[in-house]
Amino acid sequence: MKEKLKYSVYFVVLLTMYSCGIYKLNTGNVGDAKTIQVDFFPNQAALIEPTLSQRFTQDMQDLFLRQTNLDLVNNNGDLRFEGEITQYRVNPMAATAQQTAAQNRLTITVNVRFYNRLKEEDDFEKQFSFYSDFDANAQLTGGVLDAALEEILERIIQDIFNASIAKW
Repeated sequence: MKEKLKYSVYFVVLLTMYSCGIYKLNTGNVGDAKTIQVDFFPNQAALIEPTLSQRFTQDMQDLFLRQTNLDLVNNNGDLRFEGEITQYRVNPMAATAQQTAAQNRLTITVNVRFYNRLKEEDDFEKQFSFYSDFDANAQLTGGVLDAALEEILERIIQDIFNASIAKW
């Protein structure tokens, strides 16, 4: 009886481990697509951060390569992303008793056009936006800027992934 119970437990553990190995939460369903093309996203916002376009494009390519099995190509991709950064804005958010800003908010908006050559009904054009708040006494440079861009770009790119590949 103990032996039968022991083998049953082993079977359940192996079955659980096997099923967990197959399911991956962070990957998307790319269908029959084999390649992805992420065009350069120029910064067309009124306020320009010099490194933003390159950083956004590179981070987007990196995320899709990490979370899918697609190959990155420069043209004729099965899945294609193009667009532009349309907004880079800093606004005061919270006031102090002296009626000065206590906190500022950096907001970035990206317009994205997604094309699926294999399933054209999935094509879309949407705007994705996110923000990061920072102390009004801090300059939006160096580490403050890097932390804000990391937070914002990670969220925007994940939202783009969810809308295009994960279908969320």
